[in-house]
Amino acid sequence: MLLGLSCLIMPQISLCGEERREGDEGMYNIMEEAQYEFHAVDLPSKLCFCPQVEYNDKSDSLFFNDGVRRIDFILVYEDEEIRERKEYEKRHQIQRRREYFEASLMNMGMELEAVKSVMDEGVVFVKVHMPWKVLCTYAEVLHIKVPIQPNDMASRPSMWDCISCFTKHFYPNEDLIRKEPEFFTAPFERDRQEYFHIKDKDHFFTPSMRSRMAFYILSSAPYEIRGNIKKFGINKLLDSGIYKAAYPLHDCRFNVRSQEEGCPNERLLLYEEWAHPKNFYKVQPFDLIRKYFGEKIGIYFAWLGFYTFMLALAAAVGLACFFYGYRTQETSTWSKEVCDPEIGGKIVMCPQCDLCKYWMLNSTCDTSKKLCIFDNFGTLVFAVFMSVWVTLFLEFWKRYQAELEYDWDTVEFLEQEEPPRPEYEAKCIYERKNPITGVKEKVPYTACGRCIRVSIGIGTVLFWIMLILASIVAIIVYRLAVFFALSIKLRNTDELKNFEPIKEYVTPQMATSVTASLISFVVIMILNILYERVAIWITDFELPRTRTDYENSLTLKMFLFQFVNYYSSCFYIAFVKGKAVGHPGAPVYLLGKYRNEECDPGGCLIELTTQLSIIMGGKAILNNIQEVLLPWLKNHMSRLCCGRAAEKVTPRWEQDYKLQAMSKLGLFYEYLEMVIQFGFVTLFVASFPLAPALALLNNLLEIRVDAWKFVTQFRRIVPEKCQDIGAWQPILQGVAILAVATNAMIIAFTSDMIPRLVYYWSFSVYPYGDHNNHSMQGFINNSLSYFNINDFHNTSIGIVNEEPQNITFCRYRDYRFPPGHPRQYEHNMLYWHVIAAKMAFIIVVEHIVYFTKFILAYVIPDVPYAVKEQIKREKYLTQVILHETKLKLMTKRSVPPADGTTANEESIVTNEEEDDDC
Repeated sequence: MLLGLSCLIMPQISLCGEERREGDEGMYNIMEEAQYEFHAVDLPSKLCFCPQVEYNDKSDSLFFNDGVRRIDFILVYEDEEIRERKEYEKRHQIQRRREYFEASLMNMGMELEAVKSVMDEGVVFVKVHMPWKVLCTYAEVLHIKVPIQPNDMASRPSMWDCISCFTKHFYPNEDLIRKEPEFFTAPFERDRQEYFHIKDKDHFFTPSMRSRMAFYILSSAPYEIRGNIKKFGINKLLDSGIYKAAYPLHDCRFNVRSQEEGCPNERLLLYEEWAHPKNFYKVQPFDLIRKYFGEKIGIYFAWLGFYTFMLALAAAVGLACFFYGYRTQETSTWSKEVCDPEIGGKIVMCPQCDLCKYWMLNSTCDTSKKLCIFDNFGTLVFAVFMSVWVTLFLEFWKRYQAELEYDWDTVEFLEQEEPPRPEYEAKCIYERKNPITGVKEKVPYTACGRCIRVSIGIGTVLFWIMLILASIVAIIVYRLAVFFALSIKLRNTDELKNFEPIKEYVTPQMATSVTASLISFVVIMILNILYERVAIWITDFELPRTRTDYENSLTLKMFLFQFVNYYSSCFYIAFVKGKAVGHPGAPVYLLGKYRNEECDPGGCLIELTTQLSIIMGGKAILNNIQEVLLPWLKNHMSRLCCGRAAEKVTPRWEQDYKLQAMSKLGLFYEYLEMVIQFGFVTLFVASFPLAPALALLNNLLEIRVDAWKFVTQFRRIVPEKCQDIGAWQPILQGVAILAVATNAMIIAFTSDMIPRLVYYWSFSVYPYGDHNNHSMQGFINNSLSYFNINDFHNTSIGIVNEEPQNITFCRYRDYRFPPGHPRQYEHNMLYWHVIAAKMAFIIVVEHIVYFTKFILAYVIPDVPYAVKEQIKREKYLTQVILHETKLKLMTKRSVPPADGTTANEESIVTNEEEDDDC
């Protein structure tokens, strides 16, 4: 289709200095009509090849050797005749495809120039240039929006203007990065060039626009025709190794100013004012990022920066909650009672495993104090605040995204129909009728085959999810076994001599929790690496048609797996552990052998906090090491292999070739990492108020690390249009909705908040309590039930003969009737009061928060009023231009020409003149 379009809109093109018009026997006839077979048919004798020149020793040059034509793209290949690594027939086929492809590019109007590598004569660099006519053509094809006139709407005053003298230190240097002038824009049209703000044709289309158009042509140019099948696209040639790389050029070295006249040195500016670690506190120069890397990279950093900015508020409130708990840990009534020798020191607790010993409650004094830091009334307020915060974050992000859409000209962005992936086209062997166009087309599978592929994919994903759950069960068994062993050893004073500095902190619960969390983190990382390959294999097997379909399919698989992988252990601790343990004398067993794990008398919240801190912190450290160390090591080794001295004289395109190529999945892993972090910050924040602060510190580093990679370690990325963050937006919204339920359930079932409130308001005073006023005194004694040690069975407890002297009863955490009661060991009325309060709390909090979220989402408009006005103004100007153009065209056609030609003849002449101008 594109080739046919080129034949219509470019009737005159240049090949090797010759002028070829429609009707001539040339490349158009070859590509459209001939049935080309590489082994049977030779290329036509008139086919022109890419001219090769010598390097002109200008290391900073961004132009062809003539110094006039700008390099818009670079293609790299290895000269097979020099390498002589492949057999002659294979080498000849590769050369034929490459020559055909380059001839196709020249036939489509692009200009090429080849130069050999300075460091390796077997490597050839092909420089690609797009003349003005080609730029005009494909700017119209791709609906690229360009300036029509300066923005004449006055900007609204902002509250930040009043404190600009203070905030200016947080912005990039305005002398280096000047603010871009604001223009109203419209999609480019060749026939209306006079209405666009064209001052200089060489700089009218930015380098990122030129690179995007060049890549579009490279992706559409054919390299082989077999019968009715046309093979095309640079991606296929890269995958098959015919070309080693294809990339646009950086405009200079990141740490040295270019000596090339007129070079903008935008890469240097980005490094000095954005990617350098010293700028961690500065606002990102989004307009320059978008201008240099394109909208897709720009919207990622805009989202990451906005997310980090919003985290600052959450981190401040979380830190306040943490410090409140830290200051009140010594004064909280329940921790005092646990540590009091007259209360906790006289309460004998029942064994927590079959071969464990009795223990005193005050042995968990330190754990109870630490628990008070995270389990206090401030935590309840913080959990509700975070539920509202996540709504504000998503709603304000929509507003900010709408502003970026207008500023970056993506409001009416119409994504072009994506070409099929090379892997998809290569396996198209079946025919079907397109339900939309009614035309027969090739597909790689039948309806039944597609169903089988999807079923295998779903089955594989479910198998790996079950594998994760199996690993969680294995870790639970480990926890039970280790707790059993440590309960025997650590209760013995002699065993703690080796832990003299930390013996007061070493408890069976804490030791088991920390080691299990570390093992869980290692298992998570290993399964993550393995499943990443499995997910890619499944997605490749399903054969999605386009790149967008491929990324969406992989996104869903990876997120589902990572959700289960990272969060399953946290869900177990929060909602499963200690919830079905029975009572002493009648415990619940796992797999009929292992006694179910119980929570510490203070609850499982401290263990959940430990799990979150280890996984979240370990993941952040490991990811940053990988992102910084691996690219740097690869580039460093490449420089060592090539020699440092030669780097100073190598041309710009060869310096970029040594850098790392961006992954095919682009920003997928960057988004995935941040979304998983967002889950930790929101889903379990009620147990870990420091999570937003840790995320904030990580993101401040993450922004600069990613910027450093893109600017210094990676080749320049092909700019892509992008309107929003894509499939990640609904995922974030789903996590935000789930976070309300999980935090309410953590406070209700994992925290001790509800039992404390029930005791304070109901059971501490008459008729249930002995206190005259509401008080927390006596809560510990009220929350522990009695058990007669004579009711232990020899089959379930192995230490009956080691029972403490003069002790008849032991205590355990539950609300049950005491021994001797007609309903002994059954749940008492207090238990049902607490359960009712927990369920009421969940229902009330969820409804209040969801209602608040709904109100906020309704009150906060997705598009700011000022942006709506500017969009309307821009549409009005575009309509005026179209109207004036039609009037002029009608006037020209209606007025009789002075030389006696007819109106139709004059119209034809006019159209030919316009074509020549473009």
